[in-house]
Amino acid sequence: MRYWAAAKAAAGTAEEPYAAATLAEALDAARTAHAANPEFARVLLRCSFLVDGDPVGTRDHGTVPLAEGSTVEVLPPFAGG
Repeated sequence: MRYWAAAKAAAGTAEEPYAAATLAEALDAARTAHAANPEFARVLLRCSFLVDGDPVGTRDHGTVPLAEGSTVEVLPPFAGG
């Protein structure tokens, strides 16, 4: 998982590995890993996600499969171009 902007600040890292079959599982594991920082879960609620460069959009995260080696980008809202 790659974290950007506020997500990176809340996670305390720019990226970290995950082991999950779906985006929902990966996000649940990340929330658990960062449970000591409640801001992390709040930031995730506002984020958009890309899986291997493809926007997840409004799809249910439980239906978004992750292949081995997939890259999940965690993008909080931001201003600008």
